[in-house]
Amino acid sequence: MRWRALFSFAPLAVAGAPLPALRVAGGGAAAADDAARIVLYLGLILAGAWLGGRAAARFGQPRVLGELAAGLVLGNLPLAGIHGLEGLAADRTVGDLAALGVLVLLFEVGLASTVRDMLRVASSAFLVAALGVAASFALGWFAARWFLPGAGPYTHVFLGAMLTATSVGVSARVLRDLGRSDAPEARVILGAAVVDDVLGLVVLAVVSSAAAAAGTGTSPSAEAIFAIFAKALLFLASSLAIGAAMPRGLVRAVRRLGSHALLALGLALCFFLAWLAGLAGLAPLVGAFAAGVLLVEEAASDGSAEPAGPGLAELVRPVSSFLAPVFFVSLGASTSLAALASPEALGLAAALTVAAVLGKQACAAGVLAKGVDRFTVGLGMIPRGEVQLVYANVGLGLAVAGRPVLTPAAHSCAVVVVLATTLVTAPALRWRITWVCRGLAAEARRDSAGR
Repeated sequence: MRWRALFSFAPLAVAGAPLPALRVAGGGAAAADDAARIVLYLGLILAGAWLGGRAAARFGQPRVLGELAAGLVLGNLPLAGIHGLEGLAADRTVGDLAALGVLVLLFEVGLASTVRDMLRVASSAFLVAALGVAASFALGWFAARWFLPGAGPYTHVFLGAMLTATSVGVSARVLRDLGRSDAPEARVILGAAVVDDVLGLVVLAVVSSAAAAAGTGTSPSAEAIFAIFAKALLFLASSLAIGAAMPRGLVRAVRRLGSHALLALGLALCFFLAWLAGLAGLAPLVGAFAAGVLLVEEAASDGSAEPAGPGLAELVRPVSSFLAPVFFVSLGASTSLAALASPEALGLAAALTVAAVLGKQACAAGVLAKGVDRFTVGLGMIPRGEVQLVYANVGLGLAVAGRPVLTPAAHSCAVVVVLATTLVTAPALRWRITWVCRGLAAEARRDSAGR
């Protein structure tokens, strides 16, 4: 056990050590130093992500929290007097790998979010998602304007938009552990999450494009914002239309060539549509998401009863297991704990967390189906996750009039919101579901006694 503990902390032990002179064919001393730095960063990132993910899972939390925590530790080691990793968060190669990780992550989300699922959910799910997005945006905008009065309107809008997306992985696991995965509340929560992902990406496309336009000195009008909104929806719709027009057996035919061919097709389409989305003035993430939805829809319409091999989602998982942790750890590393030391930053983090929780409670008003506990639905929609972290990362790269849309302090507040909402959801949802189950059991006993 002592050897295992020593090995676990070995990556931190080399943090302050001089970089080794790793030789690279065809490169000089500078290339060797760059290669040595990159492999050290990647080794620390992957080791930290694994350790953090294991620790988070041990406490019943999603692995992404552990990966974020590992990044927080690596990025804030100078506060503990440990130096040598100050360049990790700003390293260009790590940033490029993190950007690829975001695209693959959204591609995976698309593979799990079919249009057929969206159309099958009840009207409650659509209304729940719409109300949650609108209320979270309004409360987040108000909190940002209250605590950051000197920031520009794009900062206020961006922080409000950042709270719109929901990550229900925690909720889904709690429902499964309590045997309530088939409950009507679970169907509404999971159905609303699918719609929520689409709405969140469209809002991201609108806000980031408007901020990018303002950064060039032009102020987008209401017509221009509506055009961006329509463009995002049209891009998603046209991607699905292309998928419907593709040969019905394309995925099956490619799968016959081998799993590597299917994986190559999926990733190629992911990156190609991300590039097209960028050309259209949208966030490349929209294109990656559309590629996932396109392929899963085509695969579902294949008509084959039994796939000839592993599905695309299963093939992409190892790629995502390498690239996604790079994104989450580097995002945590770019979060400055020192930036949260001011009362203003702590107040903003607390206000955004409250806005995130209360905004999703408006979802309860959208539950139309009978026999569904509205409070459970509201609690299940609280956690924020990957999409909000993507928002925070995009905000760091946007600037208006030479000023970043998200400052390091605001970015740190966004990470705090993800951590807080995820941690609070599991116990709150577990308590509410237990209370509902007890009420149902008591009602059943009363009915049996009355007979």
